[in-house]
Amino acid sequence: MSYPRHAESSSAAAASGAASVLAAEAPASPIEFIDLRTQYREMRGDIASRIQQVLDHGHYIMGPEVEELEHRLAAFTGAQHCISVSSGTEALLISLMAIGIRPGDEVITTPFSFVATAEVIVMLGAIPVFADIEPDTCLIDASRIEACITPRTRAIIPVSLYGQAADMDVINGIARRYGLMVIEDAAQSLGATYKGRRSGNLSAVGCTSFFPSKPLGCYGDGGAIFTNDPDLAKAMREIRIHGQSQRYVHTRVGVGGRMDTLQCAILLAKFDYFDWEIEQRLRIGARYNSLFKDKVNTVAQRQDRTGVFAQYTVIVENRPVVQDVLKRQGIPTAIHYPVPIPMQVAYSSFNASPRFPVAEFMSERVLSLPMGPYLQDADLERIVNAVVKAVEHARH
Repeated sequence: MSYPRHAESSSAAAASGAASVLAAEAPASPIEFIDLRTQYREMRGDIASRIQQVLDHGHYIMGPEVEELEHRLAAFTGAQHCISVSSGTEALLISLMAIGIRPGDEVITTPFSFVATAEVIVMLGAIPVFADIEPDTCLIDASRIEACITPRTRAIIPVSLYGQAADMDVINGIARRYGLMVIEDAAQSLGATYKGRRSGNLSAVGCTSFFPSKPLGCYGDGGAIFTNDPDLAKAMREIRIHGQSQRYVHTRVGVGGRMDTLQCAILLAKFDYFDWEIEQRLRIGARYNSLFKDKVNTVAQRQDRTGVFAQYTVIVENRPVVQDVLKRQGIPTAIHYPVPIPMQVAYSSFNASPRFPVAEFMSERVLSLPMGPYLQDADLERIVNAVVKAVEHARH
């Protein structure tokens, strides 16, 4: 079993304490953090058939599967346009380029996300401005955004964290009042809904990722952009192919941001199972919620939206102790995210506010557990029982 790279290592003291609580317990077989092996076994024939079609026609770049996937994803989200790209990071970068973000512009986002959200802002010479998060959902706190707006503000990037969208109606309303663009970073939430609308189509622009661990993942890197603006869609399509309006005619500065045909083919095979997988994620997430109720604190889900549980995340004290107890029982964990972006060395110079107390508090306590549509009920109950015991042990 390989453990996520960002999982914290336990201290010697934590290991010693965990060892004592586990001394009488027999070792158990490990559980997959995300069970991609079982998923592949279920889809093997469809994936092989799709890959073979690409090998037969030989159009490995911008083959017919690219357009087919874009049409299906657009229909799924309800967006008029879908532009496939080489990664979720590239989706954010191309989106910012398309809306004209320039050096010195400010973009408001969350301090509690994967670094790519801020990385693309800085790459364009713009300035990330951070608004702290809600204490129960870990999503950007929409009530804090307006105070961050200055004459240089051009856009807002809310992140749909743990598979759940932020309060997009409030955020879009703020953006309209100030003439700003909203780009939803939906890397973790494709398939989720907000007031009946699909994530990715909740604002002027939506971006998602097909990294293998995402709710809909390929077998490498991949991403997509969604918009209902035909001019933005045209710009994005040109930017992803080095700014070309036609071959060797470069109408704008661009990047090499195309998604490989083979990855699109894999996603087309997996997309046929996606509605069922979303149902399973919702069922398993609800089961986790029920079993943890009144025992362990969990990241909250709002009633006006659904989350696809890209991760299932609890909130614990003495996290290294809890992690070590679980690791010794074959239960992997991960931390999303252990250090807020403004506290990272590379981004500390952009930190206008000295503190982001909620993000800092949560970064020391969030712990993600195994999750996915193929998680067995018996394993889920084993995880919950182990977490409850580990949390109780960590309290003492």
